[in-house]
Amino acid sequence: MHAPSIWGLLVVAVVVILLFGRGKISGMMGEVAQGIKAFQKGMKDDDKPAERLQADAPRTVDANEVDKSKDA
Repeated sequence: MHAPSIWGLLVVAVVVILLFGRGKISGMMGEVAQGIKAFQKGMKDDDKPAERLQADAPRTVDANEVDKSKDA
């Protein structure tokens, strides 16, 4: 197989613009961009609950700390 030539790509681009119109294509690209941003935000939000759980977890007491508190 060979790579498509510039003329083939140009013909495909013209056909797509004629079928969908310029406004519809830009609208679709805007929706794609919003989807990507929402996905990235979701990925960042997934990391935050794990950090919160570690910060909110009850602190465990080491056996050595218990012995020190009894001596005092």
